[in-house]
Amino acid sequence: MAPAGAMPASAGLPWTRRYGDGWRYAMLTGPEHANPQGAVHGGMLMTFVDHGLSMLAWEAADRAACSTIQLNGHFLAAVQPGEFLELEGEITRKTRSMVFVRGKLRVGDRDVVAADGIWRILRGR
Repeated sequence: MAPAGAMPASAGLPWTRRYGDGWRYAMLTGPEHANPQGAVHGGMLMTFVDHGLSMLAWEAADRAACSTIQLNGHFLAAVQPGEFLELEGEITRKTRSMVFVRGKLRVGDRDVVAADGIWRILRGR
């Protein structure tokens, strides 16, 4: 069982760093993240994107629980096991019940995934 707040156990624990008013998330990929062709699996990349952008939505929602209701990803380049991924994102809009987020996943200065999504803020009724 994964520790509370962790990504799925097979993904590992992400690296987190505060940058100014925001956060950056990163992870070191490994052979366990590879698909049969030897590149990091696209599902693994989207899992990491969902986790990182969800954390931005959660912060924007004053740490209220949020649920991903839409996530769009555009794969721009392959990632090889052993490469260090870094996610940079931003809130593009927030309402009482929704948070809109976009971000880029990079390896060094190379963009590998562009993503955007919508998170519903879950508040007690």
